[in-house]
Amino acid sequence: MRSMLRSILPYHFSPPPPLSHHHLLLKPTPPLLLPSFRTFHSPKSLAKSPLVRLPQPATHFTSFRPYCRTPLGDHESDTQSRLCCGEIHVIVGPMFAGKTTTLLRRIQAERSSGRTVAIIKSDKDTRYGVDAIVTHDGTRMPCMALPALSMFRERLGAEAYDKLDVIGIDEAQFFEDLYDFCCNAADCDRKTVIVAGLDGDYLRRRFGSVLDIIPLANSVTKLSARCEVCGGLAFFTLRKTKEKQTELIGGADVYMPVCRQHYIDGQIVVEATRIVLDMEGPVAV
Repeated sequence: MRSMLRSILPYHFSPPPPLSHHHLLLKPTPPLLLPSFRTFHSPKSLAKSPLVRLPQPATHFTSFRPYCRTPLGDHESDTQSRLCCGEIHVIVGPMFAGKTTTLLRRIQAERSSGRTVAIIKSDKDTRYGVDAIVTHDGTRMPCMALPALSMFRERLGAEAYDKLDVIGIDEAQFFEDLYDFCCNAADCDRKTVIVAGLDGDYLRRRFGSVLDIIPLANSVTKLSARCEVCGGLAFFTLRKTKEKQTELIGGADVYMPVCRQHYIDGQIVVEATRIVLDMEGPVAV
């Protein structure tokens, strides 16, 4: 019988050795431990063995980006991938750091790529007009001035809002509903939101809700200005007047960008001036 089986079967298989507890402690060889999904290098003996199943090469990978309804392939461009996911980009810095200029430059780039854009600013800022955003160097772009961001969809119109791709927000520190608007626009409506505003006030404390949207942001850009005292990098805004309210809209006549050292020195000078003015009081005639 054994000789008959040998003449029929082309290969001779010996029965496997009996299992013991030592076999449970053996680790697989590196090729079996860390196989590649695209290529697999293994000995030819393993490839011919009927007891070894080699992993099949992957033919399709799906994206794990949140809120994407369709898988993104390697051949798709960055613009196409952004159409299925919202984005939030934040631009912060002191006054005169070029935040509005950077915002307008990015909005113009989005428009040049064929995307529909709109810009919002707070109606509290009327320094250079109500219906336009104007940088300190005179660059202008039309915008919509609103007291609250929640009014934007209704003011623009539902149909126009649905066709919108990019929303720019300037002077974002004045909007109390900034967090809710950005979260809803990016997560639910799949819009790209570019936010520009002050991250701190003249006392170097948080200003509005700009810092609250940092956890939502795809990117955060921290800009610096030039210190008006020494010419170094300026990260802080020094108020030159004696007013103490947080919201005081003004330009170079009220504020100046300074470095850390001259912010400290300037605060001492400003506080000393306030004390002197308070002691003098009104002059009697």
